[in-house]
Amino acid sequence: MPRVFGQPARTPFPKDGIGDHLLRGAATVNPDGAGTKAAAHVSLSVPGGGQAVVQVRLTREDPAGVAEPFAEADELFARRRAEADEFYEMITPPSVGEDAKAVMRQALAGMLWSKQCYYFDVDQWLRERRAHPLRAPVRRGSRNESWFHMFNHDVVSMPDKWEYPWYAAWDLAFHCIPLAMVDPEFAKDQIDLMLSQDYLHPTGQMPAYEWNFGDVNPPVHAFAALFLQNLEADLGEVDISFLQKSFARLLLNFTWWVNRKDPSGHNVFEGGFLGLDNIGVFDRSAALPTGGRLEQADGTAWMAMFSQNMLEMALTLLEDDDTYEGFVLKFVERFFWIAAAVDPIGDNPDEMWDAEDGFFYDVLRLPDGSGTRIKVRSLVGLLPICAATVIEPEIIERYPQIAGQVAAFLQRNQDLLVNIADPLVPGVHGRRLLSLVNEDKSNARPARGRG
Repeated sequence: MPRVFGQPARTPFPKDGIGDHLLRGAATVNPDGAGTKAAAHVSLSVPGGGQAVVQVRLTREDPAGVAEPFAEADELFARRRAEADEFYEMITPPSVGEDAKAVMRQALAGMLWSKQCYYFDVDQWLRERRAHPLRAPVRRGSRNESWFHMFNHDVVSMPDKWEYPWYAAWDLAFHCIPLAMVDPEFAKDQIDLMLSQDYLHPTGQMPAYEWNFGDVNPPVHAFAALFLQNLEADLGEVDISFLQKSFARLLLNFTWWVNRKDPSGHNVFEGGFLGLDNIGVFDRSAALPTGGRLEQADGTAWMAMFSQNMLEMALTLLEDDDTYEGFVLKFVERFFWIAAAVDPIGDNPDEMWDAEDGFFYDVLRLPDGSGTRIKVRSLVGLLPICAATVIEPEIIERYPQIAGQVAAFLQRNQDLLVNIADPLVPGVHGRRLLSLVNEDKSNARPARGRG
């Protein structure tokens, strides 16, 4: 209370009293041994090059009734270590060397170690502060006031275990990729969690992080769901139920992006913290000092990739349910509209693609409609490369009707193919490519002296 609210302490034994007692000798630990938190206090002197071992056993039994609580400790540790060795040996490719094996194991163990319980009842939090928008008296302006529906009480993969518990939704999607190697069911549960009713906003927005759930993060959960589906397909299993639920909820999120983050309706997207560049020319989560808006190369590329991921998911679901046929065409068309917005026909000084530099830039769109490229060389300008999807020839052979609809759409809009790869032209082994980058762009040479 003194530190957070500047008010007198309600108890001489506060929650952080253990740390104050150990570090400063404060009388902040209850001498009666009663309270809601406890810690073991072990003092050790470890010589240089030496070691010390502390064995601890957690049990529900009365310790007095256990004659030798550590009698089998060494044997138990050896058994568990052998089980862990066997598990990691099973999932490590034979081509990986001993040093790389250790790195891989430590990295995956770190992912598993970062599971943590997260509890946040936003409804209760807003009521306590008299900031609930549906309950008088209302005090406006509190953060997360539009997220009163959220009730989070789950085990979540955290960005850093040493920090206080919090999640970042887009980090979490990428966490699921390595987690799928060691705990695929948990990885799928995490995707389900972020798309569940208790997390997803009624508008379809996905929560970002607790200090501002309404901030905008890259829409990468479709990529993660697709990755998990492809991983299981390679093992001969496809969880159709997981894919159907993910697709339906992601459709809500996709619609939110289209309705809320494309202000001009021209398939050019903007958002808050879209990753990669923590520091930019402007704070993307705040209004621009110039007025207008920031047309973002990465935000628009993320949406092109989102369209491709939804397209691939729809193609998989189409094998069991022909009602997904319409979604296939929908996301093909959506991708091409976005591609046309990234690099419009002709040489336009206010488009994202700079042919002279061979790079994608954000565009500052002013209130009068004029725009100028913000020539900052960063990973943002490389994001459009990620929006690439390969369509296997057997897909085209299996669904000739859809292939015909796509061909008809492109026939009516041939100018959309001027600046991107033409998916009607077969590539290696008859594959087709959906990509924001064509051969001309990939062969571009950025001008020197600008980076």
